[in-house]
Amino acid sequence: MKHICGLLIVGIIASCATVPLTGRKQLSLVNESEIQQQAALVYKDLLGDSKTKVIKGTSQAQLVQKVGKNIASAVTRFLQENGYGNQYDFQWEFNLIQEDQINAWCMPGGKVAVYTGILPITKNEAGLATVMGHEVAHAIAKHSAERMSQSIIAQAGGVAVDVATAEKSNTTRAVLNTAYGLGGQLALLSYSRNQESEADRLGLVFMAMAGYNPNEAVGFWERMAQAKQSQGGAPPEFLSTHPSDARRINNIQKLIPEAMGYYKK
Repeated sequence: MKHICGLLIVGIIASCATVPLTGRKQLSLVNESEIQQQAALVYKDLLGDSKTKVIKGTSQAQLVQKVGKNIASAVTRFLQENGYGNQYDFQWEFNLIQEDQINAWCMPGGKVAVYTGILPITKNEAGLATVMGHEVAHAIAKHSAERMSQSIIAQAGGVAVDVATAEKSNTTRAVLNTAYGLGGQLALLSYSRNQESEADRLGLVFMAMAGYNPNEAVGFWERMAQAKQSQGGAPPEFLSTHPSDARRINNIQKLIPEAMGYYKK
């Protein structure tokens, strides 16, 4: 595996990037193409791990493929229509993984995993589109690169941390922790919640363009809230990287009219 020091210090630039649709300016101190290359390697390693059970050929696996391709097609169309087409070169992959954890994610470059544990909550195709649209939105908004950039500032006062002598396994883990919020500090949590809300907005538009009614997103997040309560409840919002369920649902309801402007059955 290539040394990933470049993920943190190569291609440092002084300008800001712009998030599609929202127009928000974001800090960009890392090389996105390098992040995508590393993500592709990590994704391949994960799928090839003997502990990972990738489900193929079942109706659920086929549904993940179908919804993923619909979302990817919508995203490509959106980016091209809004002048971002030359900024993205995603090599999409969608896989269903046998795992009880209620989760799904999309790595930079379009590497997507859906865990079987979330399927009882997605419940239907539109619910799955809600989840996949949201996770893909994180990648389109380049939130991983932004979190890395923020981490560089927070941890080193704007100077990249020297990881040239670190072991690859430890470095990989550190990068992924930064990219996906697995080891974030409390000071960065509010920032992460803002990313979540931005992904909700983008995700609603993407699912709408893919032919899924954005109103279905409310039902999914209500079911997610119920699932959290059955497992002991979610942590207080100020200690969470995600908005509270009530806040998220309320915000989504406000965003639905915008998304409906993109909706075609």
